[in-house]
Amino acid sequence: MFKLSEIKELVKLIDQTSVQELEIENEGARLHIRKPGKTEVVNVQTAPITHTYSQAPVIGQPQAAAPQASPQPAAVETAAPKAPALDLHQIVSPMVGTFYSAPSPDAAEFVKAGDRVNEKSVVCILEAMKLMNELEAEVKGEIVEVLVTNGQLVEYGQPLFLVKAD
Repeated sequence: MFKLSEIKELVKLIDQTSVQELEIENEGARLHIRKPGKTEVVNVQTAPITHTYSQAPVIGQPQAAAPQASPQPAAVETAAPKAPALDLHQIVSPMVGTFYSAPSPDAAEFVKAGDRVNEKSVVCILEAMKLMNELEAEVKGEIVEVLVTNGQLVEYGQPLFLVKAD
């Protein structure tokens, strides 16, 4: 499985080159990065995780959410995220998908404000193309704020959590 830091680094490298598309396969995990125009689309496919969310509405394919000429801003971001304090780390979404705060609808949230996390702590699940992808904190510290709500569609690079790093 690819680490979030590896995906971020590959996206930065692709963004700095004329390469439009990259596909990597490693130990059953496949990473596909495509750069149409000036935006990046990141798809990570791994063996499916056995989490099921029956209450989540079907929103459609994440690629269909690409911005086109529209008279008003998309309703995905209802409020601008707060500007982080200098000592806060942002955990951002590595892909377009649906944010889930718990492993199943009836389970407790992975993390909430005030919880301590380490680099390997799972903080949420991002569903993309019917695949459930666990997102790890990749930083040790305390969750200060959860910036999105359960079931919300999130964009690539959108801040999800603010963490006071140790």
